[in-house]
Amino acid sequence: MIRFLVMDVDGTLTDGKIYMGQDGELFKAFDIKDGYGVKCLLPEANIIPIVITARNSRIVENRCSEMGVTELYQGKMDKYEALIQVLKKYSELDRTEYTLANVAYVGDDLLDLQCMQPIKEAGGFVACPNDAVEEVKDIVNYISVKNAGNGAVREIIEKIINAQHTCNM
Repeated sequence: MIRFLVMDVDGTLTDGKIYMGQDGELFKAFDIKDGYGVKCLLPEANIIPIVITARNSRIVENRCSEMGVTELYQGKMDKYEALIQVLKKYSELDRTEYTLANVAYVGDDLLDLQCMQPIKEAGGFVACPNDAVEEVKDIVNYISVKNAGNGAVREIIEKIINAQHTCNM
């Protein structure tokens, strides 16, 4: 049973473009349908949203706050270690042994493979937007028909929830 949805940001929740001005990052574009999926659909399905990203961005903090994401880890080149710490935290809080089999992961690039490969091997679920790099597409359970930042995360959320609903009937 999936209990956690881990998401990358750039190239997953956004189209991967970073708009920079002379003073740094100016803005990122997020899809409202992805946001609804994270904020409304995941809690209804008792799935905890987690964002782990290698970059640091105040914009991401603001968007995560809007979506109700309390598990935000920025500046993490070792995404796997951050994920393991989250699993330990919730295992202690819920007095349940959570493993990588309880994780779904959505990512788009090589840095995401450090989490995606072990999650897939453990029986979890890994997915990517349609415009992910080929190395990611080669290992995932599901490739969205949509590109990053254009509703791909929402599509994947609905797929996870529908699959769990079907299995629990």
